[in-house]
Amino acid sequence: MSEKSKSIESKKEFSKDERLKKISVLKVLLNRPELGALGGSILVFIFFGIIAGDTGMFSAYGTLNFLDVSANLGIIAIAAAMLMIGGEFDLSIGSMIGFAGICIAIPAIYWGWPLWTSIIFAFAMAVLVGYFNGILVVRTGLPSFIVTLAMLFILRGATLAITRLITGRTQVPGLRVLIENDPIAWIFATDSFKWFFNWLGSKELIELRTDGTPLATGIPPSVIWFVALTIFATWILMKTRYGNWIFASGGDKVGATNVGVPVGRVKISLFIGTAVASTIFACIQVLDAGSADTMRGTLKELEAIAAAVVGGCLLTGGYGSAIGAAFGAIIFGTVSMGIFYTDVDTDWFKVFLGAMMLIAVVFNNFIRKKVTESK
Repeated sequence: MSEKSKSIESKKEFSKDERLKKISVLKVLLNRPELGALGGSILVFIFFGIIAGDTGMFSAYGTLNFLDVSANLGIIAIAAAMLMIGGEFDLSIGSMIGFAGICIAIPAIYWGWPLWTSIIFAFAMAVLVGYFNGILVVRTGLPSFIVTLAMLFILRGATLAITRLITGRTQVPGLRVLIENDPIAWIFATDSFKWFFNWLGSKELIELRTDGTPLATGIPPSVIWFVALTIFATWILMKTRYGNWIFASGGDKVGATNVGVPVGRVKISLFIGTAVASTIFACIQVLDAGSADTMRGTLKELEAIAAAVVGGCLLTGGYGSAIGAAFGAIIFGTVSMGIFYTDVDTDWFKVFLGAMMLIAVVFNNFIRKKVTESK
């Protein structure tokens, strides 16, 4: 074979290399896990824009309302999504919310602790619970579904029993007066950009009360936490070695272990992450309401997992994104408040939740098959 022929053959082989194959923008978009949730968000906004556009739902006040609901769910949905990408589930998220709330309220109200100390105590307990969940899953090899289901009952039962033993009831009020001048509480209890909303009100660009003050006073702390956690989680998953370890641990645990990925440590850290996210949720809820309730957070674990699935996370692990989970939370938050603004029975929200989860799973599987077949 001549040198020229060898050169031509070499170029052909070079062009067949999949690593150098050009991928269309459409295929890149279809392969993104958050595509379905993004499309769903757009459809939900269009739908409620048509049927509830004149109800005030999309006013400054109404928008902050559904963003607040979405953000609270999004905080735990992002943590649940990262754990699901890592190949595990945490069904104790909702119970952890109630437990963390009591860890804040009882020391502050009954033991005389400063509020900031109680908040730190709650986060310390969250780390212990998350570590315990993770170590049980890693060391015993038991399914995380079983381990965290057991923890769901343990935490909820302990929360009820301890609260009744100390207080004689299931709620602990009186936290609101402790927020002022606390060095930490403002992070979870203070609206941001109040000056901007006051300026909008002075220009009559947003709704005003009868006394002339803006109806929307600022961006809720839940929204700030939600945005910050979405950015942070996305950076971890897309730009760090730890993010690669998460995908590897969920995609192929044995293969990841063989190439040196510390799968056990990764999974334990992700369980700690869901417990900490639950405590952030609890701090925001408890300080906003001014009281702790033993039943707070009930079924929130299912809503968080549903938002993560709608956002493109696979139940088998190794695939998903924080942005997708954020869009999933926005969908549920928008629908929840949209149903309220349109005077539809709120019981239908649960029907929508289940239907959206099924549709998301079918859609994600369909897209992944099409993308795989086209490669």
